[in-house]
Amino acid sequence: MRLSLLVLAATLLVEPGLRAQAPKEVPPETAQRVEVNTQTPDQGIRQRILDVFSQVGEFEKIDVKVNAGVVTLSGEVSGAKTREEALALVNRTEGVVLALDRLTETTEVGARLSPAMEKLHSLGRGLMAKLPLIAIALGVITLFAILANFLHRRESWYARLRVSSLARNLARRLVRLTIVALGVIIALEILDATAIVSAVLGAAGLIGIAFGFAFKNILENYLSGILLSTRNPFDIGDLIEIAGKTGKVALLTSRDTVLVTPDGNQLRIPNSIVINSELVNFSRNPLRRFEFVAGISVNIDLGEAKRVGLLALAKNPAVLRDPEAMIIVEELGESTINLRFFAWIDQTKHDFLKARSQSIRLVKEAFDESGIEMPEPIYRVVLRRPGDESTAERSVAPPSVANRANAREIPPEDLSADDTIDKQMIEEQRLSQEENLLPEPTAAK
Repeated sequence: MRLSLLVLAATLLVEPGLRAQAPKEVPPETAQRVEVNTQTPDQGIRQRILDVFSQVGEFEKIDVKVNAGVVTLSGEVSGAKTREEALALVNRTEGVVLALDRLTETTEVGARLSPAMEKLHSLGRGLMAKLPLIAIALGVITLFAILANFLHRRESWYARLRVSSLARNLARRLVRLTIVALGVIIALEILDATAIVSAVLGAAGLIGIAFGFAFKNILENYLSGILLSTRNPFDIGDLIEIAGKTGKVALLTSRDTVLVTPDGNQLRIPNSIVINSELVNFSRNPLRRFEFVAGISVNIDLGEAKRVGLLALAKNPAVLRDPEAMIIVEELGESTINLRFFAWIDQTKHDFLKARSQSIRLVKEAFDESGIEMPEPIYRVVLRRPGDESTAERSVAPPSVANRANAREIPPEDLSADDTIDKQMIEEQRLSQEENLLPEPTAAK
């Protein structure tokens, strides 16, 4: 009995410890799956790079090694651009610490040409796909070119602008250029080549600025020629004076104005100088006034001298009665009184220089006949003998009018307009191969 009680007590003491050491069962619904990654981080990086390289034909010969995040690239590539792209791709891969370049560029002709040939094939395929659009674009350009040429040939339309031939030609060219450029822009838009349009416009702007600086003088003269032909400050055959140069207008070209000087020489003045200088047109008004000065003795009655002078001018058939000739007392000289004579002529009938010369001759003869003295310079000559302090003074003066022989009868002069320069001007126009921007004169000057 006592032994049975001892066994029972020992069992009670040992059972809790055994129960604590036994493993606990986990309910099936609370169990979690544990995944085991068989690849190391370096292997994952290498596999990721190889997967990307496999999609690019140019990277297929590249060998990839990864150790502790350091990627080493070896093998052959087609060029420096391929090498840079491979390294850039590796550096962007997550987990890469450093990329080492051990690549070499191949020297095989086929490998070198392979990328270019691939691009050519790609362009060819794209071109074939866009053939319908290209045909439409070419049709648009052709249509606009035909329209531009049609408008360019309609000279009668531009003649209604009532401008010079140079301005009309410029307008025709601008219209044709604008229409053709519009057709090209529309064609490029059809081909979705807006970038080319921007590049072309930008290049055109830069080229325009460069040409503007390089050909500044030519452009300035060209624009000045347009303004001169539009404003018409002179016509063919007009006698003009520009910047101190005088001559008759023979040609107005797009670059310069051609004059024939009174000496028969050809004078070319740039149009920019013509339009920016003072210009005197002696032919625009058919009437022209000449003048000259005559000095008379201080003892002569001025009223009588003016009356004799006006009668002398009236004898000149070139001098007009309306407007009337005029004589004014200009100044009192040291030994004379200076009279200035003014008279008008019609340039279309009489020559300016001939009429002026004839008037001076007639006034001189009238003054001689009326006893109106025109004092001449008097010189005093002093003669000295060697060793003689005395002086012998002699007054040497030209003989007076009274002691002169009677003047010979002078035949009347030809006072008609001189056409010598006009003939040379016509010859200059005939020989010139430049376009004359001035209209032909309706009547002889």
